[in-house]
Amino acid sequence: EGRVDCIVETPDYVYIFEFKLDGSADEALKQIEEKGYARPYASDRRPVYKIGVSFSSQTGTIDDWKIQG
Repeated sequence: EGRVDCIVETPDYVYIFEFKLDGSADEALKQIEEKGYARPYASDRRPVYKIGVSFSSQTGTIDDWKIQG
């Protein structure tokens, strides 16, 4: 199905990150959903947060980010 950019697991939470260069945070979140990156955590007791991040190649910084819980 693809590979997620970053997953951070703590004892209490799971954070799934998808990064886009010159894209949008919405595109990143859409990819998390379409590729099923959260599926392995469907029965996990921990809350799962999906985080879409867009980096700007012009500024070299984060341009946009969104979180879905």
